Amino acid sequence: MRKLKLQMQVSLDGYVAGPNNEMDWMTWDWDDRLKQYVQQITEPVDTIILGRVLAEGFIPVWKERSADPSADAFTHKMVNAPKVVFTKSLTGNSWENTTLATGDIVEEINKLKNRAGRDIIAYGGATLASALIKHNLIDEYHLFVNPVAIGRGKSIYNELDSNLPLKLVKATPFKCGITVMCYNPA
Repeated sequence: MRKLKLQMQVSLDGYVAGPNNEMDWMTWDWDDRLKQYVQQITEPVDTIILGRVLAEGFIPVWKERSADPSADAFTHKMVNAPKVVFTKSLTGNSWENTTLATGDIVEEINKLKNRAGRDIIAYGGATLASALIKHNLIDEYHLFVNPVAIGRGKSIYNELDSNLPLKLVKATPFKCGITVMCYNPA
């Protein structure tokens, strides 16, 4: 069975966006070591899953970046990897390498996990990540904890019906102030 990884940037107080989707608090001056960490967790990935809102920005941005002649292999992977966009509102899309998932999230994820292939990575957004967490579908959490508290905003844990026990696999601090917390379900 394929593994589903979640990679999310979070604030120190656990938010993934401000109350109005603000993301100006995120740290982006990543050093080579942090970029290498991301490449290591995405190397065994051959499928990307996204929520509709995130997909509307994510897919065009990576497509634009790939047009740059100096674009690296990671950029091309973000464009060329098959993407599955979870949506309740779209009935079609014009994105290359992208299919829409409109059914029950548990069934859709289990179908993906049972297909032949490599790992799957979810980048969010908050609604999709919340649903994945609620239904215990994530096999590996990679939470990029930013060195800032924002006080209020969107959480990926507000759909939980009970506690979510996790087992810390490793905590890796980086020079920019981000600490990546890697967890598996306990």
